[in-house]
Amino acid sequence: MFGNTKNKERRFYIKSDDNISKLGRITILVDRETGVNYMHSWVGTGSGLTPLLDENGEVIIDKQ
Repeated sequence: MFGNTKNKERRFYIKSDDNISKLGRITILVDRETGVNYMHSWVGTGSGLTPLLDENGEVIIDKQ
């Protein structure tokens, strides 16, 4: 976890990254191991992370 990560592929990658205002950003991250999509929101001094859900309330998973 805290060792040398130069040759190691990162577990998460950024699928999309959008500025929502001068003070905020929404980023969609994907876990390379599970395919689960997460939404990270950052506004001002606060932030949050949650699994991204589809219209049926199911977690969105990218097929690898």
